[in-house]
Amino acid sequence: MRHLSLVTALSLTLLAACDSQTTQTQTTSAATVSTAQTQAASTQTTSAANAQTASGETASAAAPTPASGEAVTLRVGATPVPAGELLEFIKPKLAEQGITLEITEFTDYVTPNTALGEGSLDANLFQHQPYLDSFQADRPLNIVPVRPIYLPALGLYSEKVGALAELPDGATIAVPNDPSNEARALLLLQQGGLITLKPDAGANAGLDAIADNSRGFKFLELEAAQLPRSLADTDASIVNGNYALEVGLNPAKDAILHEEKDSPYVNVLATTQDRQSDPNITRLADALTTPEVRDWLLQKYGGSIIPAF
Repeated sequence: MRHLSLVTALSLTLLAACDSQTTQTQTTSAATVSTAQTQAASTQTTSAANAQTASGETASAAAPTPASGEAVTLRVGATPVPAGELLEFIKPKLAEQGITLEITEFTDYVTPNTALGEGSLDANLFQHQPYLDSFQADRPLNIVPVRPIYLPALGLYSEKVGALAELPDGATIAVPNDPSNEARALLLLQQGGLITLKPDAGANAGLDAIADNSRGFKFLELEAAQLPRSLADTDASIVNGNYALEVGLNPAKDAILHEEKDSPYVNVLATTQDRQSDPNITRLADALTTPEVRDWLLQKYGGSIIPAF
């Protein structure tokens, strides 16, 4: 009986030792797994931190992108000079912001607005506010101004005389035939003392708004783009600033009469009403109205294009 008790006690002792060893082994294994998990988590945290740092460095070094976060293309219509040249000047700056500027040049004042209203353009740059108002009255396309950009001074040019005082009575003077620019031309002639307009002559005044033409001037109404070519056949022609520059005429130097800087006929960047608050249109407007652009306009065009910002 005593022998059996010793055997039983020994068995219990061995069993307890085995359980103790098993528990120790499990504890060691658990500790090892825990350490490995901690190291793995630490490695992942470090990697994530490094990745975030690298990402942050890349983001801070990259150029700003459009508000959408993706590269975009803006299609802008313009007359070649100065609008087309100005848009080409700012094109690289916009490219740094992820905006590709696609410039389409027009030689008339109607197509850029119809193309904008029909959706084949995102914006245009060529017209002043009175012309836009007149166009919208005849063809409402929901076109709105975004920001004033520059004044291309309207001028009276002549290949026959060198000064306004030399213009003879009965002279033939060509003027633009669109309502807003014809009114603008008549105001210029009144400024020079050549005619007098009726007191109620408005922004779309035509030849019937002339109250006094005592010197007997004859007026030839032509499309604005044709006016530079009319100089050989007239005593004088009133030419819009953009068309004058295209043929090498400088309003500040070559015109016998020209608008002053307080003229209301400033050219505006325009878009459609639904795009008026588009951040990318705003970026375009911002790029067109920087101090760098102001200096470029004044230097390139010798003062004949006056910045309006």
